[in-house]
Amino acid sequence: MAPTLSTVQFANPAEVTEFVVNKGNGVKGLSETGIKALPDQYIQPFEERLINKFVNETDEAIPVIDMSNPDEDKVAEAICDAAEKWGFFQVINHGVPLEVLDNVKAATHRFFNLPVEEKSRFTKENSLSTNVRFGTSFSPRAEKALEWKDYLSLFFVSDAEAQQFWPDICRNEALEYMNKSKTMVRKLLEYLGKNLNVKELDETKESLFMGSIRVNLNYYPICPNPDLTVGVGRHSDVSALTILLQDQIGGLHVRSLSSGNWVHVPPVPGSFVINIGDAMQIMSNGRYKSVEHRVLANGSNNRISVPIFVNPKPESVIGPLPEVTANGEEPIYRDVVYSDYVRYFFKKAHDGKKTVDFAKI
Repeated sequence: MAPTLSTVQFANPAEVTEFVVNKGNGVKGLSETGIKALPDQYIQPFEERLINKFVNETDEAIPVIDMSNPDEDKVAEAICDAAEKWGFFQVINHGVPLEVLDNVKAATHRFFNLPVEEKSRFTKENSLSTNVRFGTSFSPRAEKALEWKDYLSLFFVSDAEAQQFWPDICRNEALEYMNKSKTMVRKLLEYLGKNLNVKELDETKESLFMGSIRVNLNYYPICPNPDLTVGVGRHSDVSALTILLQDQIGGLHVRSLSSGNWVHVPPVPGSFVINIGDAMQIMSNGRYKSVEHRVLANGSNNRISVPIFVNPKPESVIGPLPEVTANGEEPIYRDVVYSDYVRYFFKKAHDGKKTVDFAKI
């Protein structure tokens, strides 16, 4: 039976960590005990809680771009413009079948509704593959305050590897979602590349822009004191490009580059939220911006989201593209091995945009 408040008392932080992290119950398990107050280690520092109060007070909005517009130059221009001014945009009529999106959302709910012992087979300690990881928060060992989120992270190596190691209950849906999105991803990267004088997405560029792919299934359960914590803390992604499918609950906020305000990204049915990652900011020599974003916790609904992180190959060396610096533009970033960059990101708690300084000259 599900644990109840009378059977589970979280008197001290060690018990919470034991239950949530070590035993694999996640915050979903914590939420389902019916706790009425947020455990201390989820309470965010004051300045983060302050942001929670002011996130919705702006009339700014990230661009929504219709990819079915027959005037392709206009679409490309809108995308590159959004990548420079916002680092975020939504796309509609993107060509990915809506049933594929519905299927992967349903599969996400199915996975998180599995019994704890089933999900625990995929924790860091138990998973048979380092490419499949069920976990909670972001980096529990490094964080002062934990985040109100559970996730399943699936790093794609090959179909055979996925068939062998990805959980049966969501494998086919996650693979189909990843595969059916590829045409759109290539299109977006072609538009962004052309604007940087990259004439075509040849093999070299393809391995640099989309050499490795990770799909995450994220689960944000109902939270007893949502204003005291966050679903995801302030960060920018380390990807080249992130493709996000969100459900109808909402809660994603993006920091506006022009005003510094936090802007809600309202769920648009059938859309994707696209954002520029640090790798693309570095390769574009700062022309495209990877932007801070965060996710609120929710007091009345369970929320899911399914991002695809489109990354360079781990062994790729990323730096300002030669096409960008060919006109004499000074590079503002040094060359870094992508896997070193990612390792640096995961070693610490979410801290806004600080990761990208690692690559600054």
